Amino acid sequence: MKQILWFRRDLRVIDSAILADAKSIGNEVLPIFIFDKNILEKLPKDDKRVTFIYQNVIKLKENLKKLNLDLAIFSDTPKNVFTKLKNLGFDEILTSIDFDFYAKKRDEEISKILPLKRYIDSFLINPQNILKKDNTPYKVFTAFYNSLEFLHQSNEIKELESTNNIKKLKKVDFDYSFVPTLQDLGFIEQKLPNFLYKSADDLIEDFLEKLENYQENRDYFHLDGGSNLSVHLRFGLISSKMLFNKIKKLKAPKKEIDFYIRELFWREFYNYILYHFPNSEFENFKDIKVNWNENEDDFISWCKGETGVPIIDASMKYLKQTGLLHNRLRMIVSSYLTKNLLIDWKKGERYFALKLLDYETSSNIGSWQWSASTGVDSVPYFRVFNPYLQSKKFDKDAIFIKSVLKELKDIEAKEIHKENGVQENIFLNYPKQLVGINFSRQRAILEFKRANNEKN
Repeated sequence: MKQILWFRRDLRVIDSAILADAKSIGNEVLPIFIFDKNILEKLPKDDKRVTFIYQNVIKLKENLKKLNLDLAIFSDTPKNVFTKLKNLGFDEILTSIDFDFYAKKRDEEISKILPLKRYIDSFLINPQNILKKDNTPYKVFTAFYNSLEFLHQSNEIKELESTNNIKKLKKVDFDYSFVPTLQDLGFIEQKLPNFLYKSADDLIEDFLEKLENYQENRDYFHLDGGSNLSVHLRFGLISSKMLFNKIKKLKAPKKEIDFYIRELFWREFYNYILYHFPNSEFENFKDIKVNWNENEDDFISWCKGETGVPIIDASMKYLKQTGLLHNRLRMIVSSYLTKNLLIDWKKGERYFALKLLDYETSSNIGSWQWSASTGVDSVPYFRVFNPYLQSKKFDKDAIFIKSVLKELKDIEAKEIHKENGVQENIFLNYPKQLVGINFSRQRAILEFKRANNEKN
């Protein structure tokens, strides 16, 4: 039997489903990675994610060579690649599975060319296996989380053993020499944030020092209080099981470890929701019709960080510059877009999809719908973050804001945290607010109340 091992967002050789499940007796395998033109052609040429993925595809190739295998690298559409490979006598493809619309459409197309076996490899649970007693899916995170107590309270989740299997695999005779440059792919190499040059193990070691006060510090966005592991997890440099096991073994307070593990299960929950409710990728999970603000200038001002609200402007400029955004800041800017500006969450979700280094379809959609009060187990519509109170509470000295908005470096923090405070400074040419906070809050509450009442 000749199998193709299609690496996608599982760029590792440890706890690898496709390596563990490859048939080992007299079997020949062709490990491959495809720089998918269907995806890459929609990205800007300076997309930092492509640089990160490229670097780690090269590392994957090196790691496979150490196991007497190799990695064939393609730059094409998956359909073209597998149409050609089919003629070389391959029997099937092994790969991991995703539940977003493009992934399902792509895999359906490929399965018509060659048999396709897909494995849950990027998450801890198989969504189809977790249901309520009435065989319907959970829609509330707490109930979902509690149903999985057996899992999140365990000390270890068994990882896949692939070492012995790999030793028995035979590498298909193939030309593995083609290694395109980033320039060949149409991209410009980018300087990445320093932590992305570290391994997942190194980041976990760094995180141990922060874990002592994780619950308290994680909301303060001027602090580096998080694990910085979301990008590595997104592209599979570490598996969910590996991360779970390594965090559980850390010598830190159990309550802090449990709290971090709970955050991992929010990621599981949003993937679970996307699986059971695929339409939520494109429409409100709740059956409500909101009269969104269609003013494109307002949306562009939000994207550019020119809203007149310092915490929003600093966040959006920082996202554009780095591809990073603290979780608390994501909540603040998404609340501002969907509630204060009353702009459709889908526009914000698409913008984040272009910019976030750790962009993951299910988590991004779930988080945006949570903020917009349109999603599963979402924030009540009458809860609208006040961005000035948020910046005062979580960045009292405006450290983050001043680090991004250099023009505010000499302005007192209390002025930055006050509505129209910076606009009152005659020596500053700071943008006017797009909308008043109290007015826009009341407008949003009335609109969402109407939408929810009409539904009922």
